Amino acid sequence: MERGENTTVWVDFILLGLTDDKNLQLFLFAAFLMVYTTTVLGNIGIMALIRISPRLQTPMYFLLSNLSFVDLCYSTVITPRMLANFLLEGKLISYEECVLQIFFFLIFVSVEGLLLAVMAFDRYNAICSPLLYQAIMTKRLCNSLVLGTYAIGLLNSLVNTCCFLKLTFCGHHRVSHFYCDIPPLLKLACSNTSLNDALLMSFCALIGVGSLSIIVVSYLYIISNILKIHSSQGKRRTFSTCASHFLCVNLFYVTGLFMYLRPNSSYSLSQDHVASVIYTVVIPMLNPLIYSLRNKEVKEALKIGTARNLKLLSIT
Repeated sequence: MERGENTTVWVDFILLGLTDDKNLQLFLFAAFLMVYTTTVLGNIGIMALIRISPRLQTPMYFLLSNLSFVDLCYSTVITPRMLANFLLEGKLISYEECVLQIFFFLIFVSVEGLLLAVMAFDRYNAICSPLLYQAIMTKRLCNSLVLGTYAIGLLNSLVNTCCFLKLTFCGHHRVSHFYCDIPPLLKLACSNTSLNDALLMSFCALIGVGSLSIIVVSYLYIISNILKIHSSQGKRRTFSTCASHFLCVNLFYVTGLFMYLRPNSSYSLSQDHVASVIYTVVIPMLNPLIYSLRNKEVKEALKIGTARNLKLLSIT
């Protein structure tokens, strides 16, 4: 559908990717294929382990299972298409596919940030109100909190995607990115993008800064509670229960706030590529590794599950 000679409403975009070097593209394809395979196996493994292990049937691991699901989903929205583009000549993505990528990515990345805030609230209750923990973090509350994160993520995605659909594009349609993200696409629009910029910044501030505020307040109470513990061993043991979550929060929010909470005029291609790779490809792989390597309960459940499977194999 066209308007005039040089303006197009429905267009196909060309994703320029990370590099034009053919040899480097093959290397990156192999590297990111390994990363994505690890992401899929790691997150599915965490979800399966939590589901089958009786000792992991707690609110903390219920939330972790949902985090693994979201990591798997938003990595899958981006990475397979990026891998295909390393091997394709044209690197063409249709307008419809681009919109779908924006839509689903905004949902899952929003839910990720909100889930990390819910997990901080869970750790706050576990450490600061241990006797009331089970009474507060009921199954009903956990389900409601998780559903709430998806509702907010869906609202964010619907508003920003619908606003994006109203844009017109003219001139070249070469996107200086490896996936369809709103900031680089806004640079190609020939219509006014001030509303898009305002909505994107507003939702990122509400979700990102709002979630981060909950996390910061929760950890201030957690640290205050830990400082009251007299023994150094008790302090280490208590903090170890939220160390994995604390590390995941830092990885997610440092890159996420850098990418979205900045004016469009300060957009930098090289900086955005590095942050985007960490944000969309590396973090979904690291989260299950962090929780499995740093969490004694997960490691114990994995050992028990492995021993049980080996025993069944030896019997058969």
